Amino acid sequence: MKKLTLLSLFIMMYCCCFAQEKQAIAKVMHQQQIDWSNGDLDGFMKSYWKSDSLVFIGKRGPTYGWQQALDNYKKGYPDKAAMGKLTFRLDKIELLTKTDAFVMGAWSLAREKDNPGGYFTLWFKKVNGKWVIVCDHTS
Repeated sequence: MKKLTLLSLFIMMYCCCFAQEKQAIAKVMHQQQIDWSNGDLDGFMKSYWKSDSLVFIGKRGPTYGWQQALDNYKKGYPDKAAMGKLTFRLDKIELLTKTDAFVMGAWSLAREKDNPGGYFTLWFKKVNGKWVIVCDHTS
C-alpha cells in the first residue's frame, strides 16, 4: 500500500510539473500576440532563441539566425498597420523532455484590408530557465 501511495504521489507531481511547463509556453505565445499586435517586433522576438542556430522555415525555405529572422520580419512587416492584430490558436503543446516541447497551431492577422492566416509548428527549448523558440515552421 505504501508503494502504491508513493507511486501515485510521484505521478501527480510529474503531471503537475508538466502542466506548469505547458502553461509557461502558452504564456510565451500569449505575450507574442500582445507584442505583435502592439507593433513591437523587438518584444515579439524575445521569445526566440537569440542564436545563429535559430531556424525559421517559411514559404521561401529555411533561414538561420535570430538577427536574420528579425530583419525578415521588419522587411515583411514595416509598420503596425502591416502587422495587424495577431491571434494564435494553440492546438497542441506537448512536452517531449524537461527541456524540449512541440507546439502546433494556427495564426491569423486582422488587418484593415485582409485577414491572412496559416499554420505553425514550433520547437521550444528551455534555455537558462526560459522557454524559447529554436525552430519555427510557419506557413
